[in-house]
Amino acid sequence: MTRMPSSAPPVAVVAVGATGTVAAVCVVSALHADAGSVGTTAIDKRPVDGAVRLGELGLYADVQADRAHHGGPDQAVYAIDAVESAHWSSELGREVAPGGLGENLLIDGLAVDDLEIGARVRAGTALLEVTAPRTPCMTFQRWMGTDDFRAQYHQRGRTGVYFRVIETGEITAGDTFLVELTPDHGVTVAATYGGARDRDLTRTLDSWARESGVALHHELEKRATRHLRGER
Repeated sequence: MTRMPSSAPPVAVVAVGATGTVAAVCVVSALHADAGSVGTTAIDKRPVDGAVRLGELGLYADVQADRAHHGGPDQAVYAIDAVESAHWSSELGREVAPGGLGENLLIDGLAVDDLEIGARVRAGTALLEVTAPRTPCMTFQRWMGTDDFRAQYHQRGRTGVYFRVIETGEITAGDTFLVELTPDHGVTVAATYGGARDRDLTRTLDSWARESGVALHHELEKRATRHLRGER
């Protein structure tokens, strides 16, 4: 049985003014056959040179094969911390190149999993809003090539960040990744992932969303509905 990661929030919450660097901007390189129900996957992301236009549904030239579970306004952009890429390179004994975890943005110098849900970040000329952590799926495990990768990724509990697009624009590798706003409720992406059964954490997010008028990611909204009913 896989043990749930701790639901305790990380000690550090990324503050307004914190900066990192967009180390790579990645879009789909090729579609691949996959054993899942869709039969194909667009997880193969590779870095591109120059400015990439970002629209409301994501980076131009990117695509999602399983649109029931990937993509859409709540998951327009997926970013990971370069520290995590390096960690998995060490764990797997091979280089995990930029885009190798299926990310659109590889961020250097800022712990994206310690961003709060609802934080806003300027990347290039685009403005992004944190919506949710990534939930690793079996397609991801098959792509990474080990029988237990999903469980390992889950156990580490730093699965990267989904964003919605508040202002469209362009992003280029080397751009500053600047935190412009934080909601100050204290619930980070990592805490949200680890706290799937934490009703107090969910109530905090639900209260913040109602007071601020910011829509929760659809999966977090479903979680809030269950928890407020007293269900898991």
